[in-house]
Amino acid sequence: MAKDEPNPFEEPGQTSRSLDPCILVIFGATGDLTARKLMPALYNLKREGQLPTNFVCCGFARREKDHELFRKEMKEAVGEHSRVKPIEEAVWESFQNQIFYHQSEFDDDEGYERFSKLLKDLDMQFGTRGNRIFYMSTQPSFFTSIIEKLKKHKLLYDHEEESGRWSRVIIEKPFGHDLSSAHALQTELMQNLNEKQLYRIDHYLGKETAQNLLVFRFGNSIFENLWNHRYIDHVQFTVAEEIGIGTRGHFYEEQGLIRDIMQNHMMQLFSLIAMEPPVNLSPDAIHDEKVKVLEALRPFKQEDFEHSAVRGQYGKGYTSGEEVKGYREEENVDPHSNVETYGAIRLFIDNWRWDGVPFYLRGAKRLPKRATEIAVTFKRPPGILFHKRDEHYEPNVLAIRIQPNEGIALKINCKVPGPSSPIHPVKMDFRYGAFFGLTPPDAYERLICDCIAGDSTLFARQDEVFHSWQFITPLLDHWANTQPKEFPNYAAGSWGPKAAEEMLARDGRKWRLI
Repeated sequence: MAKDEPNPFEEPGQTSRSLDPCILVIFGATGDLTARKLMPALYNLKREGQLPTNFVCCGFARREKDHELFRKEMKEAVGEHSRVKPIEEAVWESFQNQIFYHQSEFDDDEGYERFSKLLKDLDMQFGTRGNRIFYMSTQPSFFTSIIEKLKKHKLLYDHEEESGRWSRVIIEKPFGHDLSSAHALQTELMQNLNEKQLYRIDHYLGKETAQNLLVFRFGNSIFENLWNHRYIDHVQFTVAEEIGIGTRGHFYEEQGLIRDIMQNHMMQLFSLIAMEPPVNLSPDAIHDEKVKVLEALRPFKQEDFEHSAVRGQYGKGYTSGEEVKGYREEENVDPHSNVETYGAIRLFIDNWRWDGVPFYLRGAKRLPKRATEIAVTFKRPPGILFHKRDEHYEPNVLAIRIQPNEGIALKINCKVPGPSSPIHPVKMDFRYGAFFGLTPPDAYERLICDCIAGDSTLFARQDEVFHSWQFITPLLDHWANTQPKEFPNYAAGSWGPKAAEEMLARDGRKWRLI
């Protein structure tokens, strides 16, 4: 075959990355995550030729239904939640034949016996070679028991299989409730798993802008040379959500904002922004540098709980012109609850690169808009020339937008045309959708493919999780033993409690307007 001739065995649009045949099993397949995220992601991967040719998705849940009903429900979910609409009938007709359903309780041995037979039949029918991914889309309390049953019934293999088969487990966050529970969960899982088989998923790491952070930082010398305490004044991380807790009252009463967003999503993004260059792009090399950042975090002191951390809870207010309930009036929420729906902290990294540079992290429900952004504010140049005579002279800001409208913007100062020579900030703006002419793939699409390929780069390693909990747990313990003042302390549709503004004001700074 000539070098430039197309491969006659390669399907049109198929990914150039070689992916092994496999069966993806979703535990808790009748839940919200499967309908909103997982099945639309699988459909789009199928549509774009990114799935292995020999692939099967099998739902495992407690509700009574057959293959056809499950397929019908999943088609409706894809039609509603897919990033590409309308649904392409030809693609779905092909894909639905790869979707199956198994009904069983999560602790029923007889159900796992029937399930084992189904998987063997699917292996024979679709040529999936016994390779398995088990996606835990269930409450965390079921993780250990499900994995024990999988191991007992020989559905979960030892890490090194002589036959070449592999099995992997994807676990949704949060991994544990605090540091001690995370260690306990890890110990329980490792009785039936190897760390190399465990993929702790954080969908923020699958977003295009998050994936691009390493390229942006280490592939552009104009920024990497400035990425230190000599030129950067401070960094702000914001994860703002316009919505409230919806139907997740039980979940939020147990977890709260810090566990839901900050301990995982935000700390992962934080470590990517602050890490040193890895020696190569292997998963372990990247994880090693992220861990070094988390190890260098300055621990909270007693006085920091008052001056470097703020919690809040939303009350009644207005969102998009409509009146909305306060947190304590939401479904399945204690009317006297002290659970936080807003969290803001100031932290420092005690190393040479970041000496003295504050990092401000805030995340919240019921803010005016939905946005996830990292804003790097650079130091002002010496004031002898411009900013003493021009009130519009502002510091340079590099804003990395994770969602929505993923992209990167840089604010610089320019002279306005004319004889008076005023200075005005202008923005250089790059957006993925506008430049590349396509909608970025959903985070779950990338992460599912990475797990099939055995690439753990965009998943959290155990020591990352432990160090993150080690930093956050003292704050959670302090808040658990201290009654919050004046909850609720911010109105839905506002930018949060006044104390968060005061935290930055004491440093002579303010939150960036998003």
